[in-house]
Amino acid sequence: MKDEQMKKTMNGALVLAVAALVAKILSAIYRIPFQNIVGNTGFYVYQQVYPIYGIGMTFALNGLPVFISKLVAQKDDEKQRMKIVSQVFALLSCLAIVIFLLLQVDAKVIASWMGDIQLAPLISSVSWMFLLMPFLASARGYYQGTFKMMPTAISQVSEQFVRVALIIGVALLSSNFGWDVYKTGSLAMLGSVFGAIVALLTFLTFWRYFLKKADFSAAKADYYQVFRLIFKDGMIICLFSALMVFLQLVDSFTVMNALKEFGSSVTSAKFTKGIYDRGQPLVQLGMTIAISFSSTLLPSLTAALKQKKIHVYRNVSSGMLHIGSALSVAATAGMICLMPQLNTLLFGDSNLSLTISIYVLSVPLISIISIYNSILQSVGNFFGTFLAVVTALVTKILLNAWLIKLYGIIGASICTIISLGAALLVLILILPRSVRQRPNEFLVFICKLVVCIVLMIVGIIFLEYIWTLFFALNRVNCLAFVPLMIIVGAVLFIGCALKSHLFTQEEWETLPGGSKIIERNKLSK
Repeated sequence: MKDEQMKKTMNGALVLAVAALVAKILSAIYRIPFQNIVGNTGFYVYQQVYPIYGIGMTFALNGLPVFISKLVAQKDDEKQRMKIVSQVFALLSCLAIVIFLLLQVDAKVIASWMGDIQLAPLISSVSWMFLLMPFLASARGYYQGTFKMMPTAISQVSEQFVRVALIIGVALLSSNFGWDVYKTGSLAMLGSVFGAIVALLTFLTFWRYFLKKADFSAAKADYYQVFRLIFKDGMIICLFSALMVFLQLVDSFTVMNALKEFGSSVTSAKFTKGIYDRGQPLVQLGMTIAISFSSTLLPSLTAALKQKKIHVYRNVSSGMLHIGSALSVAATAGMICLMPQLNTLLFGDSNLSLTISIYVLSVPLISIISIYNSILQSVGNFFGTFLAVVTALVTKILLNAWLIKLYGIIGASICTIISLGAALLVLILILPRSVRQRPNEFLVFICKLVVCIVLMIVGIIFLEYIWTLFFALNRVNCLAFVPLMIIVGAVLFIGCALKSHLFTQEEWETLPGGSKIIERNKLSK
C-alpha cells in the first residue's frame, strides 16, 4: 500500500513538473514576438508592471498551492480537509481584497515611484488578478493535497495558452490600429487576468463541491493559527518561488529613476530599460532546464530520509547538484558566446549584449539555489530559504540604484548577480554537513566542468570566427548560425563530459536519453 502511494506521489510530481515546464516555456517565449511587435519602449511598459502580476501568479501557481496541499494531506478525513481549505480560502480572500484595493487606490502613487506616472492604468489592470488568487490557490492546493495532480496541470497550461494568445493578439491589434504603448500594455495585462479566469473554469467541479461542503465555522484561535501558518511557512515558499520576480520588481522601482540620475533622458531611459528586459526571457528559458530537475528532487530526498537511507540521500542530492550546475553553466556559457547573434536573431539588433550576458549569469546561480533549497526543505529547514531570499532582496535594494548611477544599465545586471551570489552563499553556509560534498570531490568535479566548458567555448568561438569571414551579422544569417552553434555546442559539451567522466553512470541515466548516450559511447570504444 505504501509503495502504491509512493508511486502515485512520484507520478503526480512528474505530471506537475511537466506542466510547470510547459507553462514556464510559454511564459518565456511569448515575450520575444511581443517585443518584436511593440518595440523596446512598448516592452519596457509591459515589463515595468509584469513583476506585480508575476508575484500574484507565482503565489497562485506554486507557493500557496504547495503550502495548502501540505495542510490538506495532514488531515485524515474529508470533513477536516474541507474545513482547513475553507479557513485558508477565507483568509486569502481577505488578503487578496486588501492587495486589490491598494493597487487600485494607489496606482498613481506606485507608478510615480516607478518613475513613470503613465503606468497607473497597467497597475489597475493587473490588480484584478489578485481577486482570483484565492480561488486558484485553494483549488490547486486541495487537489495536490489529495494527490490529484492532473487538474492543477491542466489549469497551469490552459492559463498560459490563453494568456499568451491574448497578449500576442493585443500586440498585433496595437500595430494595426496604432495604439500607444500604454494602452497596449494595459490591454496585455488584462489578457493575464482572462488567462486566470480560464484556469478557474477548469475547477468548476471543485467549486460546486466546495459550496456544498465548505465549513467556515471555527474559533478565532483556529483562524489565527492558520493565519500564522500562512505567513510563517506559506510565505517562505512563495518568497522563494518568486525570487527572480521580486528582483525584477526592485528593477521596476529603481532603474528608471537611477538612469535619469545617470544622465539619460526619459525617452532614452525607457528605451534602455526595454532592451535590458530582453534578458528576462533568456534567463527564464535557461532556468527551466535545471529547475525542472530540482522540482523532481524533493520527493526523492524526502523518501530517502523517511527510509533512513542516508547514502541514497547523499547520492541523489550530489547527483542533482552535479547535473543542475553543469547544464545551467553550459547553457549560460553558450548563450554568452552567442549573445550578439542571439540578441540579433530574437530582438532585431545586438544592443546591450554585454549587459544581457552579465544578466544571464543568473541562470546557474538561481539553478543551484533551487537545488540547495530542495535539500533544505527535505530536512524541514525553511528558515534557511527565508534568510537567503531576504539577503538577495536587501542586497538588490541597497546596491541597485547606486551601481546604475555609477555604471549605467549594466549596473542593474551586476547587482542581480551580486544579490543571487549572496543568497547562494547563505544557503551554502546553512547546508547540513551530511550533504555537503567532500572538498576533493567538489574540486575534481569543478576542474572537469571548467575543462568541458572551455573546450566548448573554444570550439564555438573558432567556428564563429570562420562564419564572420563570410557572413555579416544580420537576422537572416543568424537564423542559420544560432541553431547550428547550439547543436555544435551541445555535441562538444556532451563529448567532453563523456571523455572526462564528468557524470557518473547513475547521473547520466537521470538525464533524458542519457542511457543511450552511455551505450553508444561504450560501443564506440
